[in-house]
Amino acid sequence: MLSYLLLFFCGLVAISLLLRWREPKMLYYPMTAMAGTPSQAGLAYEEVWLTTADGVKIHGWYLPGQDAAAPTFLFLHGNAGNISHRLEKLSIFHKLGAATLIIDYRGYGRSAGIPGEQGTYRDADAAYQWLSQRGVVPVLYGESLGTAVAVELAVTRQVAGIVLEAPFTSIAAVGQKLFPFLPVRWLVQNKYDSLSKMPRLRAPLLILHSREDEIFAMPHAEELLAAAPAPKQLVELRGGHNEAFLVSLDTYRTALAEFLRNLPSAN
Repeated sequence: MLSYLLLFFCGLVAISLLLRWREPKMLYYPMTAMAGTPSQAGLAYEEVWLTTADGVKIHGWYLPGQDAAAPTFLFLHGNAGNISHRLEKLSIFHKLGAATLIIDYRGYGRSAGIPGEQGTYRDADAAYQWLSQRGVVPVLYGESLGTAVAVELAVTRQVAGIVLEAPFTSIAAVGQKLFPFLPVRWLVQNKYDSLSKMPRLRAPLLILHSREDEIFAMPHAEELLAAAPAPKQLVELRGGHNEAFLVSLDTYRTALAEFLRNLPSAN
């Protein structure tokens, strides 16, 4: 019996070490090849190069709004692809009248470096500083993994509003469901713990989530909403994790338009 217990323990240790080693590859799926530019969607844009606090050079695009008074989105995308795979959303934001700064995290697209939790936070902060130097207080737009980056930025900087599309509470919570037999909460290095930070938000919040999301179930969004201070709103979409904004396009656009219109700075 003792030998079986020892083998079981050794097996758990081996699986735990493998999970820890594989974690970055399970979490980040960067693509360096660019699929296009905003000009292919008929959008004017400016190439933006930023240097982060730890000296990493990152790349992004700035798309002007319809007028100088338009709100500005700081778009923090999900864990796969790069900024060139978000042209449809950039078009939607433009039609809403908003300006947008979208960046690629380190290791994504044309940005240098290797992705990691603290690195993504520094990348977002460099983008925030670029806007701040131009007198802009942005509306943060986080998508999937980018929701956690947006929440971190929102609790450290002044923002006009926060939009979280398909968010999750923490990597530990997601991982624990995938590996219920492992002490995932103690194993993960990239924690992205948005739930613990939600009570510290200081700007209006809009969460967009679908009950058909196959990656992050609706309770993630509901827990985040419950933990956040008012004003806050959850708008339900239809469709899977990556296409809900298109499946529910009218609901999606209406929710964003109303959110922007009701921001304190817009009144």
